[in-house]
Amino acid sequence: MLPELGWMPRLAAALLAVGLVVLFVVRAMRKDRREYARFRRYRSTARRQAMMRRWLLESFVLFGGSAALVLVLVWPVVGPLLATTQALPPVAWLRDALAGGLGIALGLGAALAVVALTLVGVRSARRDGGIIMVGDIAALLPRNRPELGWGAALSVNAGVVEEALFRLALPTLLVVVTGEPVSAFLLAALVFGALHAYQGWVGVLATGVVGLVFTALYVVSGSIGLAMLVHALFDLRTLVVIPAAVYRVHEVPGTVLFPRPLKASIPD
Repeated sequence: MLPELGWMPRLAAALLAVGLVVLFVVRAMRKDRREYARFRRYRSTARRQAMMRRWLLESFVLFGGSAALVLVLVWPVVGPLLATTQALPPVAWLRDALAGGLGIALGLGAALAVVALTLVGVRSARRDGGIIMVGDIAALLPRNRPELGWGAALSVNAGVVEEALFRLALPTLLVVVTGEPVSAFLLAALVFGALHAYQGWVGVLATGVVGLVFTALYVVSGSIGLAMLVHALFDLRTLVVIPAAVYRVHEVPGTVLFPRPLKASIPD
């Protein structure tokens, strides 16, 4: 059960939550979109790597630092929020249904399905000359070996700090304000989607849905570590596996100063 809090802690939590949400959304709508538009025009791998390095540092400091600060303040509520959410009838029913071997089997089946679909997609992309992308992410795909390293670092960092913030810290802060777990998790997932405004509305909607999937994974499993792992693997698939498998960018040395842009295939 969620602890009863007075109006002063709830007011402080509301002010902090509003400040963080406004900061994240305004930053995404203005700074991130402006920087990504500039990044799309870069042809020099040195400039691309410098921007990737900057994004990595900023994400670690802003998202990781925000998550650490909020968790220090609301840590006593983290456990009760998860327990209260897991006690909701639909969630409790799902957890019971997935208990034991069935949950493990479904998890393995889902992992194998993702691998199979990735292999099929890679084969199709090689044949068609490009991959079908959801949202404006083509410019993000690494174009040579050094950029693959930054893609991997960005993926792992996102898996850790974004899950810590949007599945653990921010929902806990929001539930102090709302007193209701579903709205807290939902609002946090919506903010997570809004952070991807640079990808266009399709990217925002897609990442919002993915955020809800990560939320469900955390709530049902009770493991934030599992959500971090799946998130990191999901991003590694996009920023490392696909560029290497489809475009063979791992064969392009870092001495190529102006690697060619990667193109998406256009469905019929």
